[in-house]
Amino acid sequence: MWSTGDVVVRRERLNDGRCWLETAVIVVCDDADLLATYIPTGAPMRYPLGFHPWFPKERWKGSGVLTLQRLGELYAVWAFWRGAERAFAGWYVNFQEPFRREPDGYATQDLELDIWIPRDGPWRWKDEGLLEQRVAEGRFTPEQACAVRAAGARVAADLDAGRRPWDEAWADWSPDPAWPVPELPT
Repeated sequence: MWSTGDVVVRRERLNDGRCWLETAVIVVCDDADLLATYIPTGAPMRYPLGFHPWFPKERWKGSGVLTLQRLGELYAVWAFWRGAERAFAGWYVNFQEPFRREPDGYATQDLELDIWIPRDGPWRWKDEGLLEQRVAEGRFTPEQACAVRAAGARVAADLDAGRRPWDEAWADWSPDPAWPVPELPT
C-alpha cells in the first residue's frame, strides 16, 4: 500500500506485457477497497515503444484527472474538471484490465470501450467500434471483448437505474496545493 502524496507510475501494458505508456501519478488513497490516483496538469508521459494513441503528447494537459479503481474491476472511473476554477465536468468510465501492482506503481491495459457521464446530461457510450476493431487486429482476444462488454452492460444497467458504482463525493475533491508536478523515474 502507498501513502497519500506518494508518486507512482501508471503503466499501460499490452497483452504481451510490453509497456506502451507510462504516466507519473500521485496517490490520493490506497486501501483495501480503493486505489485513487491523480494525474495533475503537466504530469509527464513516456512511450517506451514509441507509439500510443496519445503519442507524442509529452505531458498531461487539462485540469487534472482523478482515477478511482477497485481491485479486480474491469474499469476505472475518471473524474474530470474544467478550467482554473475546477468546475466538475463529469465521469468517465474507462474499461480496462484490473490494475496490477508493480514495485514502483501499477499496470493496466485500456480495453477501448468507455462511458462518458457529463455533469448535467445523460450518459453515452464512447469508442464502441474500437473494441471490435482491436479484436480483428489481434490486440484483444474475443474473450477479453466478451468480458468488457459484460462489464459495460452491468455499469450501463446501474446508470440506467440511477445508481453510481462509485462515491460521487469525489466530484468535490481537490488536490493538495503543496503537491508538486510528479516526475517519472529515469
